[in-house]
Amino acid sequence: MNTVITLTTDFGQTDGYVAAMKGVILGINQEARLVDICHNIEPQNISQAAFVLSTAYPSFPRKTVHLVVVDPGVGSARRAIVLRTPEADFIAPDNGVLSYVINRHMAAPLEGVSPEGLTEVRLSKQVEAVELTNDRFFRKPVSATFHGRDIFAPVAALLSVGFPAIQFGPPLDALNMIPISRPGKRPDGSLVGHVLHIDGFGNLITDIKDDDLPSAEVVVDVCGRLISGISSTYDDRRGLTAVVGSSGHLEIALKGGKARALLDARVGDEITVKPGDSNRSQ
Repeated sequence: MNTVITLTTDFGQTDGYVAAMKGVILGINQEARLVDICHNIEPQNISQAAFVLSTAYPSFPRKTVHLVVVDPGVGSARRAIVLRTPEADFIAPDNGVLSYVINRHMAAPLEGVSPEGLTEVRLSKQVEAVELTNDRFFRKPVSATFHGRDIFAPVAALLSVGFPAIQFGPPLDALNMIPISRPGKRPDGSLVGHVLHIDGFGNLITDIKDDDLPSAEVVVDVCGRLISGISSTYDDRRGLTAVVGSSGHLEIALKGGKARALLDARVGDEITVKPGDSNRSQ
């Protein structure tokens, strides 16, 4: 079987960690097609990894296997899991890195928030989740610091050749999520969102989606700078531009430069969309 297997990690490109994982996978399924989503996730940045994965995995064929290793708790008591959905299979630590996937398939949140800021949510009947406990399928010896190579990679490869998930461990009916940022409304009708991600072009990607935006003319307030209206493309105007990007999220971009640098912006900064008119200037 030549199933597609994607990899998302915070390992970077200067070491052999990603190659070691690929070597283990190919040792089990030489026909696997390995695709790198991203290996430049900021170290241990679970929320960034969750968002980047969410922008990429829907573009892949059904039943693609997505392997995600951003794992600050490697070697600890945190669970390693498989999540099988109608769209794809996911292998990851149960630390919130699959939050956007789980959000699509949750039945109800359970009570309580862990000290790590995780919320356990019950899964819908459309999905299957198991904990990876059957070490018969792991690479030996298992390193306490490299579960990506010794646990996640062999499981991904075995899933790609048709192994049932239930063979890897006991079923789970609930998984952990980190909070997913969403915009809110003020009494004056303004929409308040936040910078969710900053891409390699320096564009600020917000938690405001296309269908959150009003149909009337608006003014976008970002780091004290005003942008009149929502443009159709990055090339519509000079200077700062507000545009709905390919992910369906409102972005702030700078033609010929990086909005991040100009605004000294950071993930979490507020973005306000206010009722306005096209005569307002930046």
